[in-house]
Amino acid sequence: MISGHVFIATSLDGFIAKPDGDIQWLISRDDPQEDHGYNDFIKNIDGIIMGRGTFEKALSFASWYYTLPVIVLSQKLTENDIPEHLKDKVQISKLTPQDLMAALETKGWKRVYVDGGQTIQSFLRENLIKDMVITTVPVLIGEGRRLFGAVTDDISVKHIKTTTFPSGLVQTEYQVVR
Repeated sequence: MISGHVFIATSLDGFIAKPDGDIQWLISRDDPQEDHGYNDFIKNIDGIIMGRGTFEKALSFASWYYTLPVIVLSQKLTENDIPEHLKDKVQISKLTPQDLMAALETKGWKRVYVDGGQTIQSFLRENLIKDMVITTVPVLIGEGRRLFGAVTDDISVKHIKTTTFPSGLVQTEYQVVR
């Protein structure tokens, strides 16, 4: 059965980006000497599902970071919005999270990296997230885009482990309890 997995960072006050989408507060804290587990996480992933905002932020970086197939959930973007050099790496989907996961399962996908605040929220609401690795960056940014939003029912999680890093980052892994 296909499952969704989260690997994301937040500020200490729970934001994944400033109101304008800026993540410089996160990038400036990246220490190449520290292994935060991303490479171990991604090696067991078949592909990535992200929202439009995350896709647009990724396009602003000097180079395309992702090596796995990327599906962008968007009701506004079309295939024409994908830069030519990414046409074989990125596709746009207007499907619901439930329908997209079902379609990917028929293609043999088993583990999906779900990225982007609103996308993660929608997958959580539809009970499609199995676990989350959340790295807390020791910075308060005051306002911005929250990782978690409103839910109609409580979503219980089980603490798996917490790891601290010399840079001050704290990484916590949770399993979503169904």
